[in-house]
Amino acid sequence: MLKIFTDTDTDLTLEEAKKYGFKMISMPYIVGDTEVKPYMDFENFDYKTFYGMLRNGTLPTTSAISTEEYIKYFEPEFASGNDILYVHFSRAMTVTFNNMDKAIEILKVKYPDRKFYEVDTLGITINSLIIVKAIGDMYLEGKTAEEITEWAEKEVSHYATYFFADDLKFFKRSGRVSNLAAIMGGMIGLKPIICMGEDGKMTNISKAIGRNNAINKLVSYVTELGLDVEKHRVIVGHADSLDLAKELANKLQEVYDNKLNIEFAVVNPTAGSHCGPDTVGVSFHAIRR
Repeated sequence: MLKIFTDTDTDLTLEEAKKYGFKMISMPYIVGDTEVKPYMDFENFDYKTFYGMLRNGTLPTTSAISTEEYIKYFEPEFASGNDILYVHFSRAMTVTFNNMDKAIEILKVKYPDRKFYEVDTLGITINSLIIVKAIGDMYLEGKTAEEITEWAEKEVSHYATYFFADDLKFFKRSGRVSNLAAIMGGMIGLKPIICMGEDGKMTNISKAIGRNNAINKLVSYVTELGLDVEKHRVIVGHADSLDLAKELANKLQEVYDNKLNIEFAVVNPTAGSHCGPDTVGVSFHAIRR
């Protein structure tokens, strides 16, 4: 039997995970001396309190999962005779998957007949979420691991994500966005437009002055790159900025005559520690990233 896993950095909620049958791997963040594990230490993400904490100056840090922790997640399934498919956020953004690889090597010695499949979404947050949900649909339809991974090889690069950060200090501290230094001039109202690249990394590709112009930029990327957008989910994500997310969604619906299947998602706390509050973005099916 095939069991499917994802991680909390994909923005999937616990309720959604139960709907599709995903088991969740918790990606921790650290506040002060306290490690917090999403959906293990809490069932519902209180995002208003979390992003309020960031606005008030608290800057959480993040850490990788150990090899031993991965074994604790995966071994019960192998021991029960199940194979595993793990749909995860981008390998290019973390060293945690090196620890995962070591865990799988250890487990394959102990359970040689078991199979481990993975899909690297080459993204994080909503870029991962839109792929996770598409695979969740396939899993519920009874698709095999081979069918799902074959689909992913062709389709992952066709899910694009563009977003803007409201406060540059969070990304500056994390150092996870390339080309960001060129626009760190302290200009009031400057919003970097960031995309998830084919390499699974975040890259600053443009900038806008003010939130309204930034939202219009996001709309323009959807219209320029969108491929059969009406036939796929469109996910609008936000870091405690639902009003801005709704503004973006409304503008997209205007362009597409209200034919879009738009879903809203809250940026998870681990990723939110890097992007900061009031980040808004969109993920959609595209010609390319």
